[in-house]
Amino acid sequence: QVQLVESGGGLVQAGGSLRLSCAASGSIFSINTMGWYRQAPGNERELVAAISSGGSTKYADFVKGRFTISRDNAKNTVYLQMNSLKPEDTAVYYCNAYALVYGSNTYSGYWGQGTQVTVSS
Repeated sequence: QVQLVESGGGLVQAGGSLRLSCAASGSIFSINTMGWYRQAPGNERELVAAISSGGSTKYADFVKGRFTISRDNAKNTVYLQMNSLKPEDTAVYYCNAYALVYGSNTYSGYWGQGTQVTVSS
């Protein structure tokens, strides 16, 4: 019902930057919160940043001041600008959207397939 397609991952040296994008498509009536999570090998998936439809943002402490989340509501797209990357930022980054689809009266969470971010030292 809702498909999330991420792009922008890759390999970068420490101190470098990457910009992730995630476009939502499908039978979408509205999207509430969109966010980015990450999961490193052996670790649980953790919140990186989230943004409401009104633009309110929330960041994990470990990315504050380095990452910026934004969204384009007209395009159902969320972005994550990642600066000053560190080797410990290496993980698979997943997009998440809390959306209401046509024919439903409740919001549900949807996930993208993930994009690998690798930061070399």
